[in-house]
Amino acid sequence: MDHQQGRKPRVLCLHGYRTSGKIFEKQTEIWPEFDFSEYRNFEASIAFIEDYMTRSGPFDGLLGFSQGAFISAALPGMQAKGVALTSVPRIKFVMIISGAKLGGLYSSPKLAENAFPSPVECTSLHFLGEKDYLKPNGMELLDSFLDPLVIYYPEGHEVPKLDEKGSEIMLKFIEKVQELL
Repeated sequence: MDHQQGRKPRVLCLHGYRTSGKIFEKQTEIWPEFDFSEYRNFEASIAFIEDYMTRSGPFDGLLGFSQGAFISAALPGMQAKGVALTSVPRIKFVMIISGAKLGGLYSSPKLAENAFPSPVECTSLHFLGEKDYLKPNGMELLDSFLDPLVIYYPEGHEVPKLDEKGSEIMLKFIEKVQELL
């Protein structure tokens, strides 16, 4: 299916610490296939995110960077278990940049237990920077998802610029997302 057909997937974006929605918006403008219409601070609670999604949705997917990626990775599993996002449509996909599991670094074991049923059945694209200090945690996160697509990039803890191989993987992911819509 041509990824240009149909509507653009609507994505709720959760940026990381020491950045802002405006910065994250600028960093992701290289991906025009998605409607990144909302950029929220990662520090928002899960209850706040659910309320926001109810009022401003529906959203097809989530994009998170760093701490925003931790939450974005956890929400589909929590939704599947019925402990979060129970009043909004199912999250169809996630894009995780420099992410990790909740519970490993930044959360309680109980929250992590609810976040990662084995495996999370949500279409996912993971970005792993070769020089990113979170790369080992991102590799561990891959095991939590069913058939994750992965883009490796040479930089560190940042939103990547895609090379030819990364662009091919992104196009494959976009085609998968379009099939879900």
